[in-house]
Amino acid sequence: MITEAIFNGLIYSMTAMAVVVFVSLYFVTAGYGQFRTRQWGWSVNNKLGWVLMEVPVFIVMLWIWWSSPLKWHLPQLVLFCLFELHYFQRSLVFPFLLKGQGKMPVAIMMMGFLFNLINGFLQGGGLYLFPNPDFEEGAAYLLRWNAVCGILLFFVGMAVNLHSDHVIRHLRKPGDTRHYLPQKGMYRYVTSANYLGEIVEWTGFALAAATPAAWVFPIWTAANLVPRAHAIYNRYKDEFGKEALSDRKCIIPLLY
Repeated sequence: MITEAIFNGLIYSMTAMAVVVFVSLYFVTAGYGQFRTRQWGWSVNNKLGWVLMEVPVFIVMLWIWWSSPLKWHLPQLVLFCLFELHYFQRSLVFPFLLKGQGKMPVAIMMMGFLFNLINGFLQGGGLYLFPNPDFEEGAAYLLRWNAVCGILLFFVGMAVNLHSDHVIRHLRKPGDTRHYLPQKGMYRYVTSANYLGEIVEWTGFALAAATPAAWVFPIWTAANLVPRAHAIYNRYKDEFGKEALSDRKCIIPLLY
């Protein structure tokens, strides 16, 4: 039986590791998507890779919810549904919307798989094993400012993320292999609008949940995506020129 001390130790360890990952990714760009190279070794079909990488967190959270006597308690139920809504789309819808015959390195897939197992346990544990004591307020908790603002922020982030993915998928017509600079939606302000949406989404979730475990997620999301957004910005600058980027930033409008 896991104790609260062990659970908190995992939270601290994951937070410290996020700092290491953040710094490291400014020197080593993860080799998936447009940065995939043969140096990353054996690869699998992109769709299969995304499913195998993302679905564990959906299943782990579902199992923790189903096993908990608190599964119908309203604050946790709402947050559980938000979490599973994202990961249903990310693991069972998004991969099958991908176009082309892209590949994902098995090394990247396995690292994502491991992170998602741990994160599913952290987020499920933060809701059901060692929950916020304020969840005992029931429905009243969802009227707190942090819950209202957090849930709204979650859906704003999700909308930005989904729309940005849509823009990326429709940059090319069938048979076209040229590269294009995304121009629509939040891509008018940043070159990695999809990543911006995801960071906003999980910041909203953490604000609504108000648990240390929940805050680990946006920290890790930013640690992983901010350096990658920086790499994408530089690639676009090299390919299209600084003038084409205009005053766009990497990932945070007007700032970075």
